[in-house]
Amino acid sequence: MRIEIHGQHIDVTPALNGYVGTRFERLARHFDQPFDVRVVLSVEKSRHCAEATLTPAGRTFHADAEGSDMYAAIDMLADKLDRLLLKHKEKLVDHHRGEGLARTGDLA
Repeated sequence: MRIEIHGQHIDVTPALNGYVGTRFERLARHFDQPFDVRVVLSVEKSRHCAEATLTPAGRTFHADAEGSDMYAAIDMLADKLDRLLLKHKEKLVDHHRGEGLARTGDLA
């Protein structure tokens, strides 16, 4: 997973950079193939916003979050992306292909 972090009206400090990296580590467990994440952190007056675009294997996911401080916004963003990836992964799995009686031939 490659993470690009950009800041609008905010300097991306090494602490913020490390925090984004640790919070987004759990997203890598959903896919075996590497993917890119582009994170934009911004501050407008008292609003701290974080938004991310995730591109795994031909798909694009986008989420944004707003919090009281930048760390809270990053936490909410990571949770939203985790839910998006879980929902996408559930759609990929075919739940109707289980080993039922008709497939095994035990209909006697």
